[in-house]
Amino acid sequence: MGDVLHRPLYTPDILINALNNGGDQPLLHLVDGPTLTVREVREETSRFVQALASFGVCKGSRVGLIAPNRPEVIHVAHAVSILGAVYTPLHPMSGLPDHLHALSDAGVELFVFDADRFGARAGEIAAALPAVKVLAFGESVLGPDLTEVAAGFTPLPLAAPDVGPHDVMRLGYSGGTTGKPKTIPSVQRVGVTSLQIMMADWEWPNVPNVLSCAPLSHAGSAMILPTLMKGGTLMVQPGFDPLSVMQAIQDHRINCMMLVPTMIYALLDHPRLDEFDLSSLETIFYGASAMSPVRLQEAIRRIGPVFQQFYGQAECPMAITIFRKHEHDPDDLQRLASCGRPSPWLHVALLDSDGNPVPDGEPGEICCRGPLVMDGYRDNDELTAETFRGGWHHTGDVAVRDPGGFLRIVDRTKDMIVTGGFNVYPREIEDIIAEHPAVSQCAVIGVPHPKWGEAVKAFVVLKPGETVDEADLIAPVAQRKGSFQAPKFVEFIDGIPQTPVGKPDKKALKAREAALVD
Repeated sequence: MGDVLHRPLYTPDILINALNNGGDQPLLHLVDGPTLTVREVREETSRFVQALASFGVCKGSRVGLIAPNRPEVIHVAHAVSILGAVYTPLHPMSGLPDHLHALSDAGVELFVFDADRFGARAGEIAAALPAVKVLAFGESVLGPDLTEVAAGFTPLPLAAPDVGPHDVMRLGYSGGTTGKPKTIPSVQRVGVTSLQIMMADWEWPNVPNVLSCAPLSHAGSAMILPTLMKGGTLMVQPGFDPLSVMQAIQDHRINCMMLVPTMIYALLDHPRLDEFDLSSLETIFYGASAMSPVRLQEAIRRIGPVFQQFYGQAECPMAITIFRKHEHDPDDLQRLASCGRPSPWLHVALLDSDGNPVPDGEPGEICCRGPLVMDGYRDNDELTAETFRGGWHHTGDVAVRDPGGFLRIVDRTKDMIVTGGFNVYPREIEDIIAEHPAVSQCAVIGVPHPKWGEAVKAFVVLKPGETVDEADLIAPVAQRKGSFQAPKFVEFIDGIPQTPVGKPDKKALKAREAALVD
């Protein structure tokens, strides 16, 4: 009796309660399309629960999905959660090898795809994995139309699954910027902790009117349940296009968004930015990768003091630190290089290589403990033990802490460059180069060098119509950080390659350099 009496609520329980309590409040709005109320979303969720169950999905089943942003993605995600199944969404931008690896590694039994956008990819997947059952959004020769099947069911009351804190709700894969993607099970404890932190500490508008242009199968999904619980509305866009985003903000008085830095750069670099009324914006949550302080300064001055940063990783999602709107001082570039202060919901420390705390101003690895930390990597006890050494989760990110408690990430431990015996943190070089008014984006890596072991190379994307001499980018680095940290090479490129989750893909840049040498 005690276990039942005091059992915590997990994400499926909270989702069902919120859907049951919302009534006819508008919730899901499609750009140039209809608006669904909370009641209608609940009914659609019930239909998809029954439809997936009719194909054998139950507690513990593995369900994969690939689709652009459309409401059915939300309905499937909700249905999988309520059935107690395990969700493995595929990122739309990933290649076939990554998709096959994820589906095989996760043991996906049923795969859902968008027939219009991903019919060809689904065909390749079906051919490679013939044992996987395939369903479509829309007509396809590969499998039944899930939307049509769902429409044939009558909505029933929603019932939460019997799940515990360590039951897996999602199988995710690391971005792979430092090697082969790792399998990261997200368990019910982590999911509900992340939701609690977002609800308690994130700076939501009083009634959120959210524009979702990040993939709903990934980061965009984090916005759904908080928006529902706060009585807000979520507008879905098929994807990110700067012009359509600005138009939607103006036309629909959007007050909240989640963006990655490259999306913010695209807005700032768009020639028509100043033509649109973006004054309705109250909060832009941003994260996933480091943002140039000078470009963040530009964003605050041109768009407004609406930016709140979140820092986390798949192993400890969304909320290791929080950088609040009022803490963004546009006159202090050092402060704008921060990722904020540790969340009060977990223990965070900066540790040296021996596991000892470092003093303020000295670099140390960000390590954390608490209910937000994953249970461990799947089928990789050695990596789990290494990551959890000393009773801490080691993030791999190196930061310094200022006297006010703000952390500034200087780089990934694996991205550090060793040149002539000296350690160079690329993030610091990137931030200096990005201060030049002609620079839109910058990525710095180490490249082999016969004398120094590694040399610093900068890849630079210029703003439209701008030009700059290499020496004008190298000199400020040499002046402020020393000549050994200044780039020995500068290459101007059209765009920094991105991982599927929006991080600069330095592994791709290094592979490109290796190919040139070969």
